[in-house]
Amino acid sequence: MRRFRSPDKMTGTERKGIMKRLMKETGRIKWGMVWVCVLSAVSMTANLIAPKYLSDILDTLNAYNGEGNLLSEIGNALILLTVVYALYSVIMYFRMLLSNKVVSRHFTARLRMDMSTKIKYLPVSYVDKTDAGQMLDRMTADVSQMGNSIHAIIETLLMGILQLIAITVIIFTINWVLALIVIAFVPMSVVLSYIFAKRSEPYYDKMFKASGDIYQTVEETYSGYQTIKSYNLESLQEQKLKMHNDAMCSSQTRATFMSSMVTPLVTFSNNLAYVLICLIGAYFAIKGTSVGGNVVSVADIVAVVIYAKMFSSPLEQIANAISSLQRVASASKRVYEVLDEPEMDVQTDVMPENVKGVVDFEHVAFSYNPENPLLKDVNVHVEAGSKVAIVGPTGAGKTTVVNLLMRFYDPQSGRILIDGTDTKTVSRESVRDCFSMVLQDTWLFGGSVYDNIAYGKEGVSREDVERAAIAAHADAFIRMLPDGYDTVINESVTNISGGQKQLLTIARAFLSDKPLLILDEATSSVDTRTEVLIQKAMDDLMKNKTGFIIAHRLSTIVNADVILVIKDGDIVESGTHKELLAKNGFYAEIYNAQYKFA
Repeated sequence: MRRFRSPDKMTGTERKGIMKRLMKETGRIKWGMVWVCVLSAVSMTANLIAPKYLSDILDTLNAYNGEGNLLSEIGNALILLTVVYALYSVIMYFRMLLSNKVVSRHFTARLRMDMSTKIKYLPVSYVDKTDAGQMLDRMTADVSQMGNSIHAIIETLLMGILQLIAITVIIFTINWVLALIVIAFVPMSVVLSYIFAKRSEPYYDKMFKASGDIYQTVEETYSGYQTIKSYNLESLQEQKLKMHNDAMCSSQTRATFMSSMVTPLVTFSNNLAYVLICLIGAYFAIKGTSVGGNVVSVADIVAVVIYAKMFSSPLEQIANAISSLQRVASASKRVYEVLDEPEMDVQTDVMPENVKGVVDFEHVAFSYNPENPLLKDVNVHVEAGSKVAIVGPTGAGKTTVVNLLMRFYDPQSGRILIDGTDTKTVSRESVRDCFSMVLQDTWLFGGSVYDNIAYGKEGVSREDVERAAIAAHADAFIRMLPDGYDTVINESVTNISGGQKQLLTIARAFLSDKPLLILDEATSSVDTRTEVLIQKAMDDLMKNKTGFIIAHRLSTIVNADVILVIKDGDIVESGTHKELLAKNGFYAEIYNAQYKFA
């Protein structure tokens, strides 16, 4: 199984393309973003006018000479200041509520639905070659990273720039000299933010890759729990997980260090501005010097310091947003890699109704890897109702024949016909609707026994399910379960045996009653007695149906109408069991090797 490729450092063009696409994605939540920006604008306005009222109060206090009622003079300003700050707090609450509970959730939900839909249209080959843990990591952690940050980044960049412009205008109206001191430190903050944010990008790429490796290791540990316990490999799995965790920790530490340096550096730059404002402003105020046509007052200095503090806040937010852009770009890259995978071609035509089950392989060639051909020029004609067995050594291509029949894969050359219809010209769903299938690796879900059998066909009655179970010789053991057909199979499917699981999947195939049947090592998990009973039931079931049987245990196919012997991608022999033994060829060699000690 391959892993997703390790993320390389993004080029400038690639980063711009990803961010442009990400901005386009936000069109889904545009109205939510509009309301977030409106609330942000109102809160920003409230925050900006508050220092003006405070400045007026300070001027009044500074000019007060002890005569009159001081409280009445500053009372209205105090009330307005209180109202403004209260309004600011309430609006900020609703803005955060809207951002987190509406915008982020809608954005991430839609993105995850896109990925789920995408997987539906990806070829089986993609799923076969892709780590489940890596896919889960991209659908959870990466999408969450995008959803949690994108609205904050857009809002911060948009409103931060507007706030900087508004503050700049205000402080220039107060005192242009002090305003220049504040503005002079902006380039330093911007440059420092960009440098450190850019250096953090490759570490975020490595961090997300390591996160996917952790997901994959955890998934492998749970799915292979019994194997790990059997071989006492717990410590090995712990070491493997520790290795990936250490890699993630190292990358995250460096990424966080780089991105976290932005805020203290910007704060340091702004603190220098505060010191200069206070020193220069105090000098002008003490000297009573007129600057820009106005005498500098203590109230002016306080107002400028407050606005300078406000000025630093959006600068720090923008710096953090730039840093967050690196994380979001890395996460988005991984998500878009999935969304950009080529999909299967979609056909609208369907298989004819009432399929009889005539199957033809015409010059079929196929390989999973072009460098290692698997099937070479296979030609087979199967009459309707025939019982066809496929045998051969491991890796000869037996299961590949099933994959081609079901259109999990398509041949590189040649055709597969069912009742004269080329399966590549009709939808995959209509082809698969012609087959019932029982695999060596059983699949049951957490539900009742009844639900698992009925999963093979919609709208069936309980009597239909029970008849299918009886045909599969599963009814007897089902009725011995604590709740019979209503017994719930636990999530890990440990309350029934492997053979019983196989019987349930066989019953499911009986119930579906399709014109073609595929049995891939279907009796490998049952005992000899049960195998004989199932074989008899299969003979009855497969009457008037075309059946393909893959089996290593040759005793299960001695009654097949035709046995196809595959070796090195070619059908080297075909015939009945007796005919092939009489030829004393490759089939006879396999058979004699299997039963010479019987």
